[in-house]
Amino acid sequence: MSDNPSTIRIDGQEIPFTAGQTIMDAALAAGIYIPHLCHYSGLPPSGNCRLCVVENGNRSVAACITPAVTGQEIRNNTPELNEARKAITQMLFVEGNHICPSCEKTGNCKLQAMAYHLGMLDDHFPQFYQRRELDASHPEILLDRSRCILCDLCVRASRDMDQKNVFAIAGRGTDAHLIVNTPSGKLADSTMAVTDLAANICPVGAILIKEIGYEVPIGQRIYDQQTIRETGLQEHVDRKNDD
Repeated sequence: MSDNPSTIRIDGQEIPFTAGQTIMDAALAAGIYIPHLCHYSGLPPSGNCRLCVVENGNRSVAACITPAVTGQEIRNNTPELNEARKAITQMLFVEGNHICPSCEKTGNCKLQAMAYHLGMLDDHFPQFYQRRELDASHPEILLDRSRCILCDLCVRASRDMDQKNVFAIAGRGTDAHLIVNTPSGKLADSTMAVTDLAANICPVGAILIKEIGYEVPIGQRIYDQQTIRETGLQEHVDRKNDD
C-alpha cells in the first residue's frame, strides 16, 4: 500500500489520481489501458459493457464507474480477466449482426478491434440475435439496430452533449433495444444531425452516415493502423486536450 494519499496500484504499478476520478480515468491518464467499449471521456459513465471489470482486492468492479480510492490494489491485465472479457466479446458478436467482412464499419469498429486485442478466434456461442428494426427514414443517417450492442453511448451523447435526447434504451434483458424518442419512433422525425456527437460515436455499425460508406480503403482504416489499446489511450489524451 502506498504512503502517498493520492495514488493507487494497478498490476503493481503505482499511479496518481485526483479527487473525483474513477479507476478508469486514473488508469488512462497514466497510460494504462483497461479494455472498454462503453466508456467515453467527457460523458457520464454507465458501466454497460462490463469489459472494464477489474479486481479490487477480493471484489470485481467496473473500472469506469468505481471511484479511485487511496490504497486500492487493482488487478487488470490477468489471464482470468482477459478470458472473461473475451467471453463477453464473443457474446456481443452472437447477439447481433456482426458479419465483419460485409460491414462498412470493418476496420473502424471497436468491437472488431476488441476481438483482435483479446485474441478472439471464433464466436464460441451459437448465433441467437433477434431480428431488429432498421430505420432508414432519416435523409442522412441510418440506424441498424441489429448491430447495436446497447452501450448507450448514443443515448448519453445526445442527452448530455448534443442536448437533444434523441435516443433511449427500452426493455430489459434479451428484450432491451434502442428506441428513438419521437411520437413515430422514427429517426426522420427527430432533430438529429450528422454533426451531432450521437451520430458519430457508435463503436459498431449501428449508426451510420449515409452515402459515405467504404470511402476509406481497407488498409487505411483506424484499426488497420493502430490497435484498440493505442487508440484508446490516445483518445483519452486528445479529449483532455480539447477540454
